[in-house]
Amino acid sequence: MAKQKKAQRPKAVTPKGFRDYFGAEVEGRAEMLRKIAGVYHRYGFEALESSAVETVEALGKFLPDVDRPNEGVFAWQEADVPGGGGGDWLALRYDLTAPLARVYAQHRNELPTPYRRYAMGPVWRNEKPGPGRFRQFYQCDADTVGSASMAADAEICAMLADTLEEVGIPRGDYVIRVNNRKVLNGVLEAAGVIKSSGPPHDIQDITIELHYNEKIADAVLRTIDKFDKVGEAGVRELLGKGRLDASGAYIDGVGLSAEQADPVVAFLTSKDADAAGTLANLRAAVGDSKMGAEGVAELEQIADLLAAQGYGPDRIVIDPSVVRGLGYYTGPVYEAELTFEITDEKGRPRQFGSVAGGGRYDDLVKRFTGQEVPATGVSIGVDRLLAALHAKGRMQSETTGPVVVTVMDRDRMADYQKMVAELRNAGIRAEAYLGNPKNFGNQLKYADKRQSPVAIIEGADEKAKGLVQIKDLVLGARIAETASVEEWKDRPSQVEVPRDQMVAKVQEILKGQSQ
Repeated sequence: MAKQKKAQRPKAVTPKGFRDYFGAEVEGRAEMLRKIAGVYHRYGFEALESSAVETVEALGKFLPDVDRPNEGVFAWQEADVPGGGGGDWLALRYDLTAPLARVYAQHRNELPTPYRRYAMGPVWRNEKPGPGRFRQFYQCDADTVGSASMAADAEICAMLADTLEEVGIPRGDYVIRVNNRKVLNGVLEAAGVIKSSGPPHDIQDITIELHYNEKIADAVLRTIDKFDKVGEAGVRELLGKGRLDASGAYIDGVGLSAEQADPVVAFLTSKDADAAGTLANLRAAVGDSKMGAEGVAELEQIADLLAAQGYGPDRIVIDPSVVRGLGYYTGPVYEAELTFEITDEKGRPRQFGSVAGGGRYDDLVKRFTGQEVPATGVSIGVDRLLAALHAKGRMQSETTGPVVVTVMDRDRMADYQKMVAELRNAGIRAEAYLGNPKNFGNQLKYADKRQSPVAIIEGADEKAKGLVQIKDLVLGARIAETASVEEWKDRPSQVEVPRDQMVAKVQEILKGQSQ
């Protein structure tokens, strides 16, 4: 009889683009999300927890520059339905905005208008993973649906500033920069780069004109997005015929004339010492464009509303150089940037950069209802904000473990569990050692691995005398690092107290460790 092949064990590895989170990371994120939720709640926003799974139809277009239906998301088709034919295509959500569109369209008759909600949770993207780029990550969003007022946009900016300060980013370490897509469209229109919405002759002309406008606007957007890297001169070259990059390769330009490029560069460089000066420069840049003038007026409203609430340019500023998101949003766009320096993996100083972004998108629900519904919102990159807090030393890299009650006699487990109950009832995190108690050294190793602050010992001798030994593991670790064996004996890293004083002594030690 042939020998049966042994079943191969599965490999214990995380899939590419995913990772596991432990202890301090999970607790740190939960604490930060709790603080963010507190600010959102204070502003009157309501929590929403929608399904992690949506129909592919409801999600619509998934990720930028992805045209095939199921690319960019993790999707699957349900089993065949009775009567033949495949079931619905379902997918994990790739952001928190697409589910909001479905929720609002589905429940709009029951929801208040405007509907103000915040949502937090993981999202999934079926993209190629890379260093620091994962397929599952957390987002934290807040949106107002059903209001066209610029007060909604100003409020989002103010709330974002309050949120950053609440989690530990002080004034001076961040700036929220505000721009408007309508202003850029007005600049392009004034420059003759895109055509105004005049009466075309027929439907074919409409299609050609829209395609031309989108294509040229997208090319200009990609170019001005490089402003920080290549500067004004580099942008001028790329708006024109093109330029040589650092490697010597020639990059084709958009093909604008110098006269057409002038207003675009003026738009990019129109930031002045104050909001009034910036707005005046933008009015000059948009010329006679009605759309551009509307965008400048919206920025002026936002600036006035923020100033009335006490949010000055040290926190929120009108800045036309913000271009990220202009291809997606339909009006105001805002980005929160952290301005302090960190050291990269090669030891070089660099500015931390963006941790949140948002803007107005007035076609949120139109796919479902056919009606345009105004909306504006912001999304915080939770993992990036956590990384920023770690870089500033405002997040604990390790979490404090429980007080460990060691087990000297397994037959007396009830006594040890009683100690644990007393500690827990006093609000102290505690546990009894549940492994094999035979080797006492292993129990202390366990406590060390758990980052436990205190270990409690009660053997037969201590029990007979009504005493317990309390070992200060934090102090013991410090002594072990800095003192000799003789000095160790003279330091109070382990004390003996009456059994009925156990809880009070542990509280005293924990208080001393936290100071």
